Amino acid sequence: QPITENQRLFSIAVGRVQYLHLVAKKLFSDFENSLQLEDQRQLNKIFLQDFCHSDYFLSPIDKHETQRSSVLKLLSISYRLIESWEFSSRFLVAGFAVRTQVTSKLSELKTGLMKLIEANQDGASGFSESSVIQLTPYGNYYQGVGVDESFRRNYELFACFKKDMHKVETYLTVAKCRLSPEANCTL
Repeated sequence: QPITENQRLFSIAVGRVQYLHLVAKKLFSDFENSLQLEDQRQLNKIFLQDFCHSDYFLSPIDKHETQRSSVLKLLSISYRLIESWEFSSRFLVAGFAVRTQVTSKLSELKTGLMKLIEANQDGASGFSESSVIQLTPYGNYYQGVGVDESFRRNYELFACFKKDMHKVETYLTVAKCRLSPEANCTL
């Protein structure tokens, strides 16, 4: 059976987000490994109490809700998550080449997600880029902070980036799976 344009776009999008998720895991791991063990413990405790900025987005709360969500809903949530990182990715403490590549992949993924959303609307209520609520990414993150606060903020930024890329990877994988007639879409 020939691959449709929609399936091709989904494959590209899933590949992009898998790459971003791997980069996010590596950045987080490298940052964690650069800390003393006691610092890691303290940051883990603090992070468990804090939330990621994206936790305010309405999204499935577990795998069962994810599987029940429509393709359009999963795409829309993924779009919002990716969009929230377009600006924030510039502040990841990583090499210039890595930051540039992440920002580029996020932009490409956002464009691809918009095409997928348009292709999957089927008369559903109009989702458009202008309908996305513009939130300031990660609150006061970009204000000047002290050294200890800077470590905490970097830790949160890496942890949230990793968490959000995992969500997007899951949502896109489930959505892509729904388009494949022979696929088993369980998580």
